[in-house]
Amino acid sequence: MPGFLDPERYDLLAAFGVTVRLALWSAAGALVWGTVLAALRVSPVPLMRTFGTVYVNVVRNIPLAVIIVGMSLGLHQTMGVALGGGTAKDTGFRLAALGLAGYTATFVCESLRSGINSVPVGQAEAARALGLGFRQVLTLVVLPQAFRTVVTPLATVLMSLTKNTTVASTIGVAEASLLMKEMIENESDAIFAVFAVFALGFVCLTLPTALVLGRVSRRVAVRR
Repeated sequence: MPGFLDPERYDLLAAFGVTVRLALWSAAGALVWGTVLAALRVSPVPLMRTFGTVYVNVVRNIPLAVIIVGMSLGLHQTMGVALGGGTAKDTGFRLAALGLAGYTATFVCESLRSGINSVPVGQAEAARALGLGFRQVLTLVVLPQAFRTVVTPLATVLMSLTKNTTVASTIGVAEASLLMKEMIENESDAIFAVFAVFALGFVCLTLPTALVLGRVSRRVAVRR
C-alpha cells in the first residue's frame, strides 16, 4: 500500500466524513434560509422585499473565502460568538457551516424564486379569492409546485456546496482539502496520486447526488 494511503498516517475516511457532515448541515441551513429569502423577495411588504433583495445581491457577490474568514475573525474572535460549547474544532466547524449556509442560501433563493415565477398567476389569484392569506397561498399552493420545478437547479447548487466545503480549511476545519494539503507537503513524490485520490473522492460524493436528484426531478416534474 502506498504510504499516503496508510490509515495510520492519514485518516482519509475521517476527513471525508467531516466534508459530508459539513455539506449536510450547510445544505439544510441553506435550504431553510433560502426558502425564507425567496418568500421575502416575493412578499407584498416592501421592507421585506428590500431586505431579501439586498441580502441576496450583496452576499452572493462576496467571495466565499472572505465570508468564512469573516465568520472566524469577526463573529467569533471579535464578537465572541461561539455557537455553542465544545472544542475549537467544533466551533470552527459550526462557523464554517453557518458561512456556507448563508452564502449558498442566496443561490437557493434565486433558484426557488424562478420556480415561484413559473407557477401560473391564476392559481395564486384563485387561492386568494378563496380567502387565503399570503402565507397560506405561498406555503400551500405556490411553494410545493415551485420546489418540484427547481429540483435540477437545486441539485446543481448542492453539488457546488459540497465542493465549496474545501474553503472551510482556511479556518482550520479538518475536512478533506486540509488533509490533502498536509499530504502534498509530506508526500511530494506522489503529488499526482494524492490529487487523483481526492478528486475521485469528491466525484464519489457529488455524482450520486446528481444522479439521484436528476431522477427525482423527472418523477416530480410539474406537467404544464
